[in-house]
Amino acid sequence: MILSALKETNENETRVSVTPESVKLFLRLGFEVIIEKGAGELSGYQDSNYTDFGGKIVSRSQCLNADVCLCVRIPSSEDIKNLRNNSTLIGILNPYENKSEFENLNSKKISSCCMELIPRISRAQSMDVLSSQANLAGYRSVIDAAEQFGKAFPMMMTAAGRVNPAKVMILGVGVAGLQAIATAKRLGAVVSATDVRAATKEQVESLGGKFIMVEDEESKNAETEGGYAKEMSDEYKMKQAALIAETVAKQDIIICTALIPGKKAPILITEEMVSSMIPGSVVIDLAVEAGGNCPISKSNEIINHNGVKVVGYSNVPGRVAKDASALYAKNIFNFLSLLINKENKQINFDFEDEIIKSVVLTHNGEVKLEQFN
Repeated sequence: MILSALKETNENETRVSVTPESVKLFLRLGFEVIIEKGAGELSGYQDSNYTDFGGKIVSRSQCLNADVCLCVRIPSSEDIKNLRNNSTLIGILNPYENKSEFENLNSKKISSCCMELIPRISRAQSMDVLSSQANLAGYRSVIDAAEQFGKAFPMMMTAAGRVNPAKVMILGVGVAGLQAIATAKRLGAVVSATDVRAATKEQVESLGGKFIMVEDEESKNAETEGGYAKEMSDEYKMKQAALIAETVAKQDIIICTALIPGKKAPILITEEMVSSMIPGSVVIDLAVEAGGNCPISKSNEIINHNGVKVVGYSNVPGRVAKDASALYAKNIFNFLSLLINKENKQINFDFEDEIIKSVVLTHNGEVKLEQFN
């Protein structure tokens, strides 16, 4: 069987689905590995790096005709038309926003595997692309904040006087939020964090952060079975907003990370809250691609709001493209290892398996996931 890696055409996408080091892993599964010319350039990989590990450099049309086609983002409608019938497409396919593309995939009997739907169970941890990419996003968000902030992070004692530590607040304590806490602490900042899930308190405090939240009956059941935050009631949101407003004005840096799968990101920091911050402060909105946790943020722009910088970089993992690609490729390898029949080296979709059942949206002309029917 032939496995291909497409060159990404989506604006601002710098990652690649196969790295040179991962080529040997896919070869081990029994695939012939082909890479679109120039696919790895934005991640720091040259075509020769792939051939050194046994990959072949080919045209886009050849990649689209492979048995298994790997990507980061869903290909264009035109590319989907050129995909091979009955083939397999694996990537972060965003089924919530690409309904027409999935109709086209289904009509060609293509098995589409949405890596962002990997369930949060222990057996699937090595395949969890959201976690691997969010880790890097959380790290990079602090680096981006430090770049925009005109002061140092750690406290410094000098002969000329003392430099006070930066005060950083993290809104949303998922994988990205926890990594942001850890990174900010390593840089010497005083860190606080808030989340609707009471279970995250211990995690925040274990990293040296101060936990802030509205504790009531609703907060005791604020987590989904998959470990994500639920959408809270309007009453809770009002309480939360009041608490955040009181704290935000005292912060130098706010990093927003709150996302709800399949829904618009919740507004956590309002325009009034940003206006209360000291000029020179920074807001990083990691949720900008999902509408943003701050109404001021705009995708791929830095907005100066009364002296406060509101940063809305999209695809933040792509700002650490080499590491993001390496982790993503390993996630896909681990998922494909589950699909491959060890005896005949063919792909076998076992829909009794919880992981496969959760990830495969279209297969053999059927929509397999009811929520997208």
